[in-house]
Parts: sequence; C-alpha cells; structure tokens
Amino acid sequence: MSTAAAAPSRTGGTGAVLADLLPASRARDIALVTGGAVLTGLAAQVSIPVEGLPAPITGQTFAALLVGTSLGAGRAFLSLALYLMVGVAGVPWFAEGASGFSIPTLGYILGMLLAATAVGALARRGADRSVLRMAGTMALGSLIVYAVGVPYLALSTGMGLSKAVALGMVPFLIGDALKAVLAMGLTPAAWKLAGRDA
Repeated sequence: MSTAAAAPSRTGGTGAVLADLLPASRARDIALVTGGAVLTGLAAQVSIPVEGLPAPITGQTFAALLVGTSLGAGRAFLSLALYLMVGVAGVPWFAEGASGFSIPTLGYILGMLLAATAVGALARRGADRSVLRMAGTMALGSLIVYAVGVPYLALSTGMGLSKAVALGMVPFLIGDALKAVLAMGLTPAAWKLAGRDA
C-alpha cells in the first residue's frame, strides 16, 4: 500500500475536520486560530449571572468545544492558548469582561484549552460525524473542563472541593446538556451540507 493511500484524507474523509474543507494555506490557519479565540471571547460575553454562583452561565465552553471539533487538535490548542494568553495579558474577554490570571475561574479556561484539544483529536477520528458520537465528544469535553476548573476554584477560593462541585459544576449541568444537544445536530449537519458524511 502506498503512503498516499494510507494517509487519511484532509478534504472530507475520516481524519479531516470541518476546517480542512477550506483551501489549505498558512493564512487560513492563522485566520482560523485567531477566529476561534475571538469566537470564544465573544461567547464569554453572552452571560447570565446567577446570584450565589462563582461564575455566570455563558456560551464560552460551548464555543471552545466547537472550536475544537471544527479546527482539530493542533489549531484548537493554539486558538484557546491565544484566548488564554490575551486575556491574562489584560484584554477583558473572559466571562463578564474579566481578565488577568488572578480570577478564581481561570481553571475553567485552562480546562477549555485541554478540552478543545481533546475533542479536536476525537473529531479527526470521526467523532463529529454523527449525533451519538458528537454527544459523547461534548460530554467528554465538558468533563475535562470541570476536572480542571472545579479543583482550581476550590483551591483559589478556599471553599473546599464539595462546595466547589455544588457551586461550580452542578448548576451548569442542565445548560451543558442543552449545549450538547445543539452541537449534536450542528456539526454532523455541517458535514451533511458539505456532502461529506461519515
């Protein structure tokens, strides 16, 4: 078997992500990485503050996971790293216009960086091509965000892990489920529109 035959297609077969359907160039990749960071920052501003909770309900996690599945692991990592670094440097595009590295919810952003990378890797293996696979991908991504964000919240505030779970995860699960349902239809539908089903 030739190397070309063994290599995965980057134009629609398993091994490709949605971003690979665009003509390849360095300019494309820079635009995608920058666009993913900006999308995440804008989604973070769509927020619903809830009294008593350490963070608002936002579209930030949803955007980060869509960046992962759409761009693939490498570009998603760079995109979320750009989002993180620019926000830490002082641009107020974390949730509720926050910035800097001293915010107690920074762990969620670190979790989003890891989650976007993980779901991007899964998307290259076809996890974004069907409703059920996309559901599992989004669930795993959300789990990674909480696995980093909740302990970070507990350590940064001194509230204890059980309270951090109660305030920093449980109230957001219904919203995460609704976002997952949206993603379950959105990404597989985009592949169908492109005429590249699994």
